[in-house]
Amino acid sequence: MASTSADSNAAAAPRSEAPARAVPDWHPAWARGFADLYFAGTTCVFVLHGNVSDLVRTRPEPGATYGAIPEFLATQLFGGWDAVLVFDLSQGLRVHAGPDGERHRHMVARLTEAAGEPRTWPRDPDGVLAWLDALVQNILLTEDPRRQLRLAVIFEQAQYILPSAELSSLAGPQGTRLVRLLSWARNPYIKQRNIAFCLLCDQLAELNERLTSSAHVANLEVEMPSLAEREGFIAWHEQGDASRSETRGAFTAQALAALTAGLKLVNLDRLLSLAAGTGRPLDSASLKALKKGLIERQARGLVEFVEPPHTMDDFVGNEAVRTRLIDDAGLLTRGRLDASPMGYLVCGPVGTGKTFLAECFAGSVGVPCVKLKNFRSKYVGETESNLQQILAVLRAMGPVIVVIDEADAALGDREAGGDSGTSSRVFSMIAAQMGDTRYRGRLVWMLMTSRPELLPIDLKRQGRAEVHLPLFSPRTGEEVRTMVRIMARKNRTSLDADADPLALADRGLSGADIESIVLAAKRRALVQGRETISRADLEAASSDFIPSAQGLEKEKQEINAVLECTSLAFLPGDWRARVVEPEGRARLQERLSVIRRLIER
Repeated sequence: MASTSADSNAAAAPRSEAPARAVPDWHPAWARGFADLYFAGTTCVFVLHGNVSDLVRTRPEPGATYGAIPEFLATQLFGGWDAVLVFDLSQGLRVHAGPDGERHRHMVARLTEAAGEPRTWPRDPDGVLAWLDALVQNILLTEDPRRQLRLAVIFEQAQYILPSAELSSLAGPQGTRLVRLLSWARNPYIKQRNIAFCLLCDQLAELNERLTSSAHVANLEVEMPSLAEREGFIAWHEQGDASRSETRGAFTAQALAALTAGLKLVNLDRLLSLAAGTGRPLDSASLKALKKGLIERQARGLVEFVEPPHTMDDFVGNEAVRTRLIDDAGLLTRGRLDASPMGYLVCGPVGTGKTFLAECFAGSVGVPCVKLKNFRSKYVGETESNLQQILAVLRAMGPVIVVIDEADAALGDREAGGDSGTSSRVFSMIAAQMGDTRYRGRLVWMLMTSRPELLPIDLKRQGRAEVHLPLFSPRTGEEVRTMVRIMARKNRTSLDADADPLALADRGLSGADIESIVLAAKRRALVQGRETISRADLEAASSDFIPSAQGLEKEKQEINAVLECTSLAFLPGDWRARVVEPEGRARLQERLSVIRRLIER
């Protein structure tokens, strides 16, 4: 599709007769897919979505250059065509020939002869589409070779021209635009000619789904830059200026490319230019801070990096769970992603430290860990768009731990209703991503809930959140003693040497209860002008504390955690004995049914 001598004699030739050339190896994967679909004659309408606002290489080595995707399309995929037009709501319709002034003048002359002076061209989207429709009809019907143009039209920010909308809102101009584009896509005569329409949008969900779901329209995802693409961009950024390599500090180009996983090239350019402009070479701390900020912006502020001061050494409550996560963290650190689970389900009664466990794992694993913020929106299509953006960034970042607290409420299920199907689509998108084994070890999901029975089995099955980790309250005196010390350190206080917390051991307190007692003891010490917690402070706070009276609810949550557990090794001795005895799980399910009836009275 690029410029060749063969193209000059094929201006009006049907597409099937156009020379089907191999796309150069340096072209991105989406461009090769574009060329395959084009030369197969399957469609003339292409939707490019995903990382469409990033930089892309527009010329090969030597003398490589980088530019926007419309420039790549105009100079490479449509490099030998007679006319390339770009349209957006801001600048209207314009000719795009890249940096080639002579080609630009030639295009303007051909279009002027075929459709009038550029100053007479319409600017509003409805007028532009009608003008293009007339131009296409002239190309199809005329026998005059001067009017038989090879025509490409690029619609930038297409989501603002044809946004996702309910059917009831498509009776006016939006419906006219949709029908016109669908008629072009279905027209067999356009498919046979060298005519192509390209729509660019950040998120596929933002574009009208009746267009994107049509069998006559090709949807191509522009993925985030790969390791090789980032390394090539770093080399290009430093060419011709040896001093620019000093901005990398102690990092090699290969190491910097690996550490910037998840960044777009435009953000990588900003990072390198900032280091060069300020004269401060990159180091681990500055790179981490810059990358964190850039990735959070790319994800539209919908993810939050988890950087806790805790590690798995600080976790108390289930030694087998602790050992399993330490071993898995070691596998991830060594790069053995093939042996890592797809995800974890962390369950147990409220207050047993599920969130704290996730923070400890994040502090030990050595890879980025993020929490998903609220990505739901009241506007049509925006929720799915937000989630698509998040997943695209996470896939590019990998390996990464994704923490979802209160997963039963956050993820919903496929039966959710009352919101035009948004919740079921969100559930489907997350379930599909969690089950994609190509990302084993690259996207590791941590779902946390005290109500695992409410989480759909689709997410809990093997191959998704496949390792189920039950948590319980500290049971032994040593566990309680360790928990008190950790909670004191977490809350920036310390214990006197004689402050023995063994009095808390037999009360069945959760980790959250123990933390509350430690905070009450700290407050008592501060009121009395002391910085450390004494034995008297701890005893006074313990005797004053009244734990929750929700005994049946707590028992129900414990039984649910036991029934969800995927390994006997994760269960304490008493629960393990109840599970392995004949009909043990059946008896637990019967007890669960009794508790539910009692609670619902």
